[in-house]
Amino acid sequence: MTRPFLSVENLVVHFPTPDGVVRATDGLSYTVEPGKTLGIVGESGSGKSVSSSAILGLHRNTSAQVSGRIWLNDIDLLTLSDKEMQARRGKDVAMIFQDPLSALHPYYTIGDQVAEAYRVHNKVSKKAARDRAIEMLDRVGIPNPQLRVDDYPHQFSGGMRQRAMIAMALINDPQLLIADEPTTALDVTVQAQILDLLQDLQREFNTALIMITHDLGVIAEVADDVLVMYAGRAVEYGTTKQLLTAPAMPYTLGLIQSVPDLSSDVNEPLRPIPGNPPSLLDPPSGCAFAPRCTFKHLVADNLPDTVMPELEEIAPGHLRRCHLTEHDLSKLTPKPAEEVEVV
Repeated sequence: MTRPFLSVENLVVHFPTPDGVVRATDGLSYTVEPGKTLGIVGESGSGKSVSSSAILGLHRNTSAQVSGRIWLNDIDLLTLSDKEMQARRGKDVAMIFQDPLSALHPYYTIGDQVAEAYRVHNKVSKKAARDRAIEMLDRVGIPNPQLRVDDYPHQFSGGMRQRAMIAMALINDPQLLIADEPTTALDVTVQAQILDLLQDLQREFNTALIMITHDLGVIAEVADDVLVMYAGRAVEYGTTKQLLTAPAMPYTLGLIQSVPDLSSDVNEPLRPIPGNPPSLLDPPSGCAFAPRCTFKHLVADNLPDTVMPELEEIAPGHLRRCHLTEHDLSKLTPKPAEEVEVV
C-alpha cells in the first residue's frame, strides 16, 4: 500500500504547565498530496498552528509531549534526530509565518537573510547565494530586487515583507510548504496578490501546501480540501465544496454563518458562534462543541454528554465528528441568500 506524500497519523501535542496539561492537539490525522492544498480552519486556540509546527519539529527541546506519526515521503519525521530534522527543515518542508516583521531579523538585510536560508542547505559562495536571493526576490514580485536586496525589513511594506518570507521559504524548492495565516495583516488587494503568488509558485514547483487560516474566503479560493479543527481535534474534513455548501457539523456551519454577507441588508446583525471555546486544560469529556451547539436539542436523550463522537465518514471523503443523525443534517444549511463560489 502506497502511503500519501504527507500523512499525519494520530498526532498528539500536549504541554505540561503548573495548572495541568494543555491538550493542544489530540489525535489529529490528515494527508496531503503534491500539488494539492489543504486548508486548516478554526478559531484561535483550536490547535492549527501547534499541529503544523510539529511537522517542522519546532516543539523539539521544549516541554511539549509529542506522539503519533508524521510521514513525509515514507520517513517518519518524529523519529529523526535533531541534526537530521534540521537538515530537512527549510529544504524538504518550509513555513511562512503569520507576522513577517517579527519573523525577520531587524539587524540583517533582506538579502542576507534569504541568502542564509540557501547557504544552510547548499555549499555555495556568498556571491552565488546572493544571486540566488535576488532571483527569488524577483520571482515573488519585488521590484528592483538588485537594489531592494540590501534593504532592511523595516524598509519593506507589509506585503513586501510577506513576499520576502515566501522567497525565503521557497528558495530551496521544498516539497511541502506551510503557510500560517500569511495574509492576516494585509489589505484585501495585497492579500489577493499574495494568494495568487502562492498558487502560481505551487503550480511551478508542484509543492504540497497547508494553508492555516480563519478566513473562509481564503479557503474558498485556494484549498482543495479542508480540515476543521476545534479544541485540538478534527471535527470535519472534506473537499472545499463539500464543507462550504453542505457542512455536516454545527461548528462548521457556525464558521460559515459568522462571515458577513455584503449583499444583505446593512442593518442585519452579525451571527457569531455563541459562547467561547473550551479550556484545553480541562476539555469536555464528550463533544467539545456541545456547550455552544444550537442543535444540541436534536441529539438523542439517551446519549450521555460524556460520549465523544467518532470521526465518521458520511460521504466519500467527507468526515465529521458529531452526534447528529443523518436526518438532522438537512437542517445544517448555510444562509439561504449566500452563494459560495469555490474555484
